[in-house]
Amino acid sequence: MHPILLEFGIVKIFTYGLLVATGFFVGIVLAARQGEKDGLDAQKILDLCFYLLIASILGGRLLYVVVEYRYFMSNPVEILKFWKGGLVYYGGLMGAVGAAWFFMRKFKLPFWKTADVLAPSIAIGQAIGRWGCFFAGCCYGVRTDAPWAITFTNLDSLAPLNVALHPTQIYLSLNALIIFGVLLWLQKRKQFDGQVILAYGILYSIGRFIIEFYRGDDRGYAVPEMLSTSQFIGLFILALSIVLWVRRRSGTVKPT
Repeated sequence: MHPILLEFGIVKIFTYGLLVATGFFVGIVLAARQGEKDGLDAQKILDLCFYLLIASILGGRLLYVVVEYRYFMSNPVEILKFWKGGLVYYGGLMGAVGAAWFFMRKFKLPFWKTADVLAPSIAIGQAIGRWGCFFAGCCYGVRTDAPWAITFTNLDSLAPLNVALHPTQIYLSLNALIIFGVLLWLQKRKQFDGQVILAYGILYSIGRFIIEFYRGDDRGYAVPEMLSTSQFIGLFILALSIVLWVRRRSGTVKPT
């Protein structure tokens, strides 16, 4: 693929960084518009998205560094070069959730209603951003003889070269795009605040858990050779989302 989109002397524009930034931008615009439709202050939504952007990048990079600590102990300067690839989604999600809780309280935004506004934006941002992974060669799949296999040949790619691999980056993008469509449909039909974001948690966790079996990159294991770090976190998020869905539907969770 093309990890470096454009190069002018010492200036390089990395495809990964550009597409991730594009995903964030599209998600932020969508969230602001949806928030306004739902009676929320669009400016507060924009401010919130700015802080969530920073928190998600820091959280995603931190978890990636933890998982790949052996490499970064020998190459500490590389920790700062996140634009080349290397953000763990669940790390970004945890960072964003923590920031969301803090800043929603600060901006006096209703937590569950605001989270429902943000949910489709998260999905479409992922759908776009995962193409950055594809062009960079990170998050690559295991070897396969499938007719839709991808072979990386660019020397700057993070994926193994000249071998047919599952295009797991595209699987992840399509998974997020399908979830985006479901969430847009649900947003107009939801029965309680929190239903959309919790649907996202359920659907994404299931899709990601399955796709992880086709991943070939070294991403760390919570249970050696059985559950990757992302699968382990995904199971926790799946269980939590289901519990909160049941409790909110029955009205036992106090709205905020």
